[in-house]
Amino acid sequence: MRGGTIWTVLAVVAAIVIAWFLVDALLSLAWFIAKLAIVLVVAVIVFFALRAVFSRPRA
Repeated sequence: MRGGTIWTVLAVVAAIVIAWFLVDALLSLAWFIAKLAIVLVVAVIVFFALRAVFSRPRA
C-alpha cells in the first residue's frame, strides 16, 4: 500500500469515529429536550389541576 492510501484509510476511520460521537451527543441532546418538553406539559397539567382543586368554594 502506498503512503497516501494509508492516510486515506486513517482519515476515513477518524471520520467515522468523530461522526459516531457527534451523533451520540446530538441524540442525547434531542432526548433531553424531549424529556424537558414532556415534564413541562405534565407540570402545567398538574398546576391547573391543583389550582382547580384548591380554588373550589367550600360549602
